[in-house]
Amino acid sequence: MANTLTGLIPDLFAAVDVVSRETVGFIPSVTRNASAERAAVNEYVTYPVAPSLASANISPAMTVPEPTDRTIGYGQIAITKAKCVEFGFVGEEQKGLNNGPGYLTVQGDLIAQALRTLTNEIEVDLATAAYAAASRAYGTAATTPFGTNTGEAAQMRKILTDNGAPPSERSLIIDTAAGASLRTLTQLTKVNEAGTAMTLRDGELLNLSGFSIKESAGIQTHTKGTAASATTNNAGYAVGATTITLASAGTGTILANDLITFAGDTNIYQVVTGDADVSGGGTVVLAAPGLRKALAASTVAITVVGSATRNIAFSKDALHLVARAPALPQEGDNAMDSMMITDPRSGLTYEVRMYGGYRKIRYEVGLAWGVKAVKTNHIATLLG
Repeated sequence: MANTLTGLIPDLFAAVDVVSRETVGFIPSVTRNASAERAAVNEYVTYPVAPSLASANISPAMTVPEPTDRTIGYGQIAITKAKCVEFGFVGEEQKGLNNGPGYLTVQGDLIAQALRTLTNEIEVDLATAAYAAASRAYGTAATTPFGTNTGEAAQMRKILTDNGAPPSERSLIIDTAAGASLRTLTQLTKVNEAGTAMTLRDGELLNLSGFSIKESAGIQTHTKGTAASATTNNAGYAVGATTITLASAGTGTILANDLITFAGDTNIYQVVTGDADVSGGGTVVLAAPGLRKALAASTVAITVVGSATRNIAFSKDALHLVARAPALPQEGDNAMDSMMITDPRSGLTYEVRMYGGYRKIRYEVGLAWGVKAVKTNHIATLLG
């Protein structure tokens, strides 16, 4: 057939530059596992997890010691979504469009909007997974970071470094409010101080404190639980403890993903499992690596940090995205043509399929994907 998708590529990419697009920060920063293979919903992709290794004394000998057997662990990421965005035309519509802006231009705009819809959903999935898996936090709730300097980036670097995150391929993904604050800092917009005109002329965010800083429209907010006057019991807890038992004190709830502090400890910890009623005691579970400062063997006051925007710092290995073309029957389907096209904003490759009907045509842009935060220690929150 003469009417194939190959001929649409110039119009499609021209349209992508015109259609409004939200900022994307997580997708280009995470570990991506993408291939030309197709995948079905609930199919798993397996990744290796190396075990911790202990040191051993060196004992000279005439024979080489037998190496210790190791068990290599593994994790799995599920393909949880297979979605498409579709649209169609009849012949009269095509003819009418060709008398105006042009059918191919409108068609390209619609495909660009499809890319926008799917990319935004994937970006939000990654942002949600990251914020729910963060280890600790820094900053002041409901206060936009970078108000006077770039010190917050240094504090995020400290958290990840203390947690053992690799020093390379780190990203700090922020919302546009934090981005605006960064761009107004004179030390970044004065060329003689920043060493470059990128922020002044182009608004491009610089690498700071070892982070590639990007903006995202997918940054999440969190509404805190209602707990007040809650305390720990008097058992005392060592550095690294994650399960903290509460005394029967105070009122309200501590929710999963709440951020809490303990009296005498400036660290802000993320809650994995909360307590529906602190007045009855119970426990809360903190994200790894747990307490950074021991709690005394006496009741210690707990404060729930206020509701806030959750900007995210992480190393590339901490967040994974698996993307595949959606599954097809072995016999194929009724598609007249199909091709893979890469979205220039996110770098993701989507499948575009064209189906012919009775005097009607249907286009579909689709992708199957799954996301997972695989390393809590390597993710931290910057409050905004």
